[in-house]
Amino acid sequence: MNARSPWRALTLSKNRGWKIGLALAFAALLALAPTVASAQVDYPNRTIKIIVPIPPGPVLDVLPRVVGEKLAAQWHQPVIVENRPGFAQNIGAEAVFNANPDGYTLLFTPPGPLVISQFFYPKLGFDPTAFVPITVLVTVPATFVVNPKVPASTLQEFIAYAKANPNKITYGSPGAGSTPQLAMEKFQLAAGIHLVHVPYQGLGPAMVDLLAGHIDVMIDNLSNVAPHISDGGLRLLALTTAARLPTMPEVPTVSEVLPGYEHQDWFAFMAPPKTPPAIATKLSLAIAETLKLPDVAKRLDEFMVTPVGNSPAETAAWIKRESDRWRQVISESGASPN
Repeated sequence: MNARSPWRALTLSKNRGWKIGLALAFAALLALAPTVASAQVDYPNRTIKIIVPIPPGPVLDVLPRVVGEKLAAQWHQPVIVENRPGFAQNIGAEAVFNANPDGYTLLFTPPGPLVISQFFYPKLGFDPTAFVPITVLVTVPATFVVNPKVPASTLQEFIAYAKANPNKITYGSPGAGSTPQLAMEKFQLAAGIHLVHVPYQGLGPAMVDLLAGHIDVMIDNLSNVAPHISDGGLRLLALTTAARLPTMPEVPTVSEVLPGYEHQDWFAFMAPPKTPPAIATKLSLAIAETLKLPDVAKRLDEFMVTPVGNSPAETAAWIKRESDRWRQVISESGASPN
C-alpha cells in the first residue's frame, strides 16, 4: 500500500482528530483547574451558615456558636447559626442536604439524622450517607433522671416501680427516632418494663414538662440536666456512660444494673453532598484548632463534654460504626415512628 492510500489517509485523519480532541479536553481541564483551586484556596470569602436542627437553648445549640465565633475571628468572615427544628431533626438536615456544596452552609447535628433516620423512617427527603463528613466535635455523657415525685432513689427502685405500674410512667424525648427516645426503648427492653413515650419538639420543651411533673423520666445530656440536679428539680439515678465519670465517681451507671447498656451522644459537623474534600479538610483542621484554645476548652469543660475534633475520614468511619449500632437497637426494640 503506497503513502497515498485512502486507508492510510483515513487513519491519519482519525489520529489527528483524536489528538485534537484530547488536546481540547486537556485545555478545558487546565482552564477549570485554577477556578476550582482558587475557590478552595479563597474559602471562605463570605458568610458561613451553620444549621442546627433543634430549637435554641440546649448545649447542641450553644456549641456551634462557640466554634463559629472563633472561626469568624480567624477567617474574618461572619459565621451565623440558624435553628431549623422539626421532624426528629430531619428538617434541618434536609435543608443542608439541598444546599450548594460550596462550604457556606453546614450542618451541626446529633446522631439522629445521620445514623438513625434511615432505619426508622420509610421516606426521607435526603440521603444520610451522601453528606460530606467534616468532624465529630464532642462526645456527651447522658443521664437517667426523674422528677422528684417519682418514688425511686435508685435505678433498681425505679425498675421495680415501673414493673409494678406498667404503661403508667411517662418519658419525654425530642421525638420518635431521636437518640434519647431510642436509648429509652433500649432501656425498657433490657429492664423488662413498659413506659409511655411523650414526644416533644426538642429537649427544651420536654425538660420544662419534666421539671413541672407532667412527665416522669428522661434520658438527657449531663450538661442539660446538671443545674436542675443541683437545685433539686430533678433526681439523678444513673449515668448512661460505659463507666463512672472521674468527676462524679459516686454516681452509678445503668450498666451496673443492666450489664452491657450504654448510651452516649455526639455532635458532628457535616457538609452538603459533593462538597470538595479540600473544603471539608480545611474546616476540619480549623475546628480542631479551635478546640485547643484555652477559653474554648474551658467552655467545653463547663458543658461537661469531651472534645474530639477528628478528620473527615475518621468521622466517616465513626458514622459507619454508629449506623450499625443504632440499626441493631431499632431492630431489637421494634421502635417505629407511630
